[in-house]
Amino acid sequence: MAIELRYTHIFEQNNEAWLSGKRRVLNEGGTYSSKTWSILQLLILIAQHTKGKLLISIVSESLPHLKRGAIRDFFRVLGESPDNNPKYNKTEHTYTFGDGVIEFFGADEADKVRGPRRDILFINEGNNVPWETARGLDIRTAKFTFVDWNPVSEFWAHEYWIGEIENAYIHSTYLDTIDVLPQEVIDNIESNKDKDPNWWNIYGLGLIGKIEGLVYPNFEQVDELPVGAVFYGLDYGFASDPTVLVKNVLIGDKLYSEQMFYDASGLTNGQIAQKFSLLGIKNEPIYPDPDEPKSAEEIRQKGFNIQDTVKGKGSVAFGIQKVNNYYQHWTKGSLECIREQRNFRYIKDKQTSEFTDRTTHQWSHGMDARRYAVATYTPSYKGRVKPVDYW
Repeated sequence: MAIELRYTHIFEQNNEAWLSGKRRVLNEGGTYSSKTWSILQLLILIAQHTKGKLLISIVSESLPHLKRGAIRDFFRVLGESPDNNPKYNKTEHTYTFGDGVIEFFGADEADKVRGPRRDILFINEGNNVPWETARGLDIRTAKFTFVDWNPVSEFWAHEYWIGEIENAYIHSTYLDTIDVLPQEVIDNIESNKDKDPNWWNIYGLGLIGKIEGLVYPNFEQVDELPVGAVFYGLDYGFASDPTVLVKNVLIGDKLYSEQMFYDASGLTNGQIAQKFSLLGIKNEPIYPDPDEPKSAEEIRQKGFNIQDTVKGKGSVAFGIQKVNNYYQHWTKGSLECIREQRNFRYIKDKQTSEFTDRTTHQWSHGMDARRYAVATYTPSYKGRVKPVDYW
């Protein structure tokens, strides 16, 4: 099998680390810097040309995360589809290149983490993988470990691995791939320079950020929602902003949420209603953005239980406080909403450096959808209730 690769010098640096006899290579950098892509290219070549049995494990925080990230990119590098692919076992998530095998599994799969040893390990977005898990995986790796991450904050790689003589370190930004990036991608990245300085430092410049001012600082991931009364929150989206529907269940002081769709295609109200039908939504209450009553009425007239949502001055702070009254959980497949919660922050005043009550719009869509619902819903919900305005 011949693969025609178009690679960046980040690929070359990883290849040099692999060939140099190092134990690990640590890739820290911003968005679109080709970290993951370059490592996948190299691992495919290693697996393709091995002259003996070789097992490569690619691990991220969860299998849903891998499916939407590294696995998708893996098949894009190959120029293949995972569907009806004789070399790919969809049940075991393994791809076979003659004697070389690449397997994918989540760091939350205890049996896989403590399973058979491997020759090469790739921890994708290592900052989301616990240290004890990463250390256990690395110990059970015979030859070499790759790690990549966005520098949201310092974590175990900075504490234990960076600076050690046996490890190589590579820093990258979008400027390392600027010759192959579309101009609109470059413009979008650079547009955040003034809008969100912390985002720009992390994802633009690849510098270590600071987790300060998170609106919702704590949450856990679960496999699925528990059984319970269901209620939904809807953020309509606008222009390039996504339309987001979040499904919620309250069990005591625990809030469980699941991202049902996160669609940036510019959905009309009719298309939103079609998605509701496909999801099997019937009589469950749906709490939408209160600033679009016309959209709410259009969807309500299509037979869905669209409720009025708390609104007015003070309603945002009230909703945030109410969400934070619960122990928060997201299902592992709610990838965009998980990413939002990890980045949704209060904005600092440029003059005083004090946090304001304004929040980062870029990471607000799923957060708003959940807030609309939690702010208004009560477990004793009966019929349609018109909440008071918060003035």
